[in-house]
Amino acid sequence: MKPIKISEAVVRRLPIYLRFLNELSLSNIQTVSSQDLGEKLDLNPAQIRKDLAYFGEFGRKGVGYNVDYLIEKIRQILKLDKTMNVVLVGTGNLGRALCNYSMYIKDNMKIVAVFDADPSKSGTLLNHLVVQPMQELADSVRQLDISVGIITVPASEAQKVADEFVAAGIRGILNFAPVVLKTSPGVRIHNADFTAELLSLAYYMDHHEALNEGDGER
Repeated sequence: MKPIKISEAVVRRLPIYLRFLNELSLSNIQTVSSQDLGEKLDLNPAQIRKDLAYFGEFGRKGVGYNVDYLIEKIRQILKLDKTMNVVLVGTGNLGRALCNYSMYIKDNMKIVAVFDADPSKSGTLLNHLVVQPMQELADSVRQLDISVGIITVPASEAQKVADEFVAAGIRGILNFAPVVLKTSPGVRIHNADFTAELLSLAYYMDHHEALNEGDGER
């Protein structure tokens, strides 16, 4: 039987569900319905049920979802039930902020190595991690079993860093540089472009109907 292809939109909604479910768990709420989830997250309840049904039957009709059980299952789907080591290149303001962002540790996406091409930064400490020179990247990726890389360098240097990631064995890249990266097949790239998001937001500031209707991307 041919496996069902899960759309990227579905995968991107799972962390949104997980974040809200974690909030419910902290408030000692044990069950939640798709209707409640939809109202809180501004999503269609039928879409939520459909998204979750791709991965199994997690709820009970008339009862809803057990919050802690659904958290466990979504974490397994997202591979958050085991620690995934992450490397970050670029120790400017954004790189420092990401290193200090405790949610990476909480969700088992743990930054375990930090690099910078500036020789003056080598040997300094960033959130208890020693900043290393780029020459040591490949060895650290291998020794620490790192599978994900984060790029927070200027656009002019981002492709070079991506190439070094791929050569070192990295298969997932989160790119914060405002540039389109090219890599070999089998390497997944997600872009977090603040500038593009701000510019697209500016468009909607003068389109009041669009503001009232929402973005429609569901």
